[in-house]
Amino acid sequence: MKSGSKARRSAKDIRRRAPFEAGGVDGFDAISWAGIPAAFRSSGALFSPWTEIFGPLREGTVDDLMVVGQFGQSIDARIATASGHSHYINGAAGLAHLHRLRALVDAVVIGVGTAIADDPRLTVRHVTGPSPARVVIDPNGRLPATAKVLAPDGVRRLVLTGQHARLDPPADVDVVRVASRGSQLAPAAILTALSAHGFRRILIEGGADTISRFLVAGCLDRLHVVIAPIIIGAGPASVTLPPITHLNQALRAPMRAHLLGNEVLLDCDLTAHRVALGVAKKST
Repeated sequence: MKSGSKARRSAKDIRRRAPFEAGGVDGFDAISWAGIPAAFRSSGALFSPWTEIFGPLREGTVDDLMVVGQFGQSIDARIATASGHSHYINGAAGLAHLHRLRALVDAVVIGVGTAIADDPRLTVRHVTGPSPARVVIDPNGRLPATAKVLAPDGVRRLVLTGQHARLDPPADVDVVRVASRGSQLAPAAILTALSAHGFRRILIEGGADTISRFLVAGCLDRLHVVIAPIIIGAGPASVTLPPITHLNQALRAPMRAHLLGNEVLLDCDLTAHRVALGVAKKST
């Protein structure tokens, strides 16, 4: 078990960043076509809306990180039924979009609650492309060693945990100790730790509590919300933020809407609210 040491990016990690780096047309190489139909490619260039959707993910504008949150929801902003059933709110197009995002990032992050409740694999299966490193936020050492997210498949796996939590993951899983705030790890501390391990493009996939905490902390550059054409009526909400008393206190962000089959993707630009983390901070 590795504990807290900085890890050099492997050749696989560098290849994973390739979609927006050297090679290819307009900074995209073959990996960037992950799951994108050939009909959307013309003369070596991406047709809209693919450039509009994925172009902003090339690099961060606040610091050296690009952090995107993603969740799927019903029309009435539910992510599951009242009984907790959530597979699957989104259809084929929404799932393909999620897997494209996975294929284009360095690491995908979930909270331990989602890892236990859903036992996801977090691999790229619905499109063609590389699977990213898998990261679980587990402040108190709750994640079982048998979780699918920790299964060996040649991809890096990390567990971010508190400084004194007891863990017994598989031997080839990196355990990263992060200073905790009560029973939680601060989003900024999580991103700083991931940056130290060579990750620059990061997908915060869930669950709702994890994405909400990153949103409140100003630690998201983009938020992708995929709305399915269903109304659930009751169940957990997609995000839960501190209450406000007046609408002028609401978080407002530029947004573009894109059709994904019969679903709608809302791409929200949160860079105006993003907190710089001091990771190769860029001058303005």
